[in-house]
Amino acid sequence: MESAVLHYFGAAIGLGLIVIGAGLGIGKLAAAAAEGTARQPGAADKITSAVNLPLFLLEGVAILAEVFVLLVVLLK
Repeated sequence: MESAVLHYFGAAIGLGLIVIGAGLGIGKLAAAAAEGTARQPGAADKITSAVNLPLFLLEGVAILAEVFVLLVVLLK
């Protein structure tokens, strides 16, 4: 009985860390892009295109990690 509770507790902590980490990473990327655009408005297109790929990859990794945590919880 205690093992099941700890299993869910561990999954909840893992999911929380995933969301916090992804939020911090996306926030840093967006802040850097906004700062770069503010410094050189003419390069906004290049900055946006350079930031999009890492942003999408980071978001994809967070979504995959959430799916894995959900699978661990549901398949227990």
